[in-house]
Amino acid sequence: MSPIWIVLIALATLIIGVALGFFIARKYMMNYLKKNPPINEQMLRTMMMQMGQKPSQKKINQMMRAMNNQQGK
Repeated sequence: MSPIWIVLIALATLIIGVALGFFIARKYMMNYLKKNPPINEQMLRTMMMQMGQKPSQKKINQMMRAMNNQQGK
């Protein structure tokens, strides 16, 4: 087998592997986000009310900003 065929087969398998990995990772992340949605303002408001706090918009904005900063690290 000539070296050209070995290189072509290696490149083909690499391209197929990358494409397959991308679609598997995409499917996994879609399922993960469906099961564990990111927290939004409404969820935060509900959690605060369940803890017995009266949520003001200012407090909600502060907590959302703090959570976004924490996720950015």
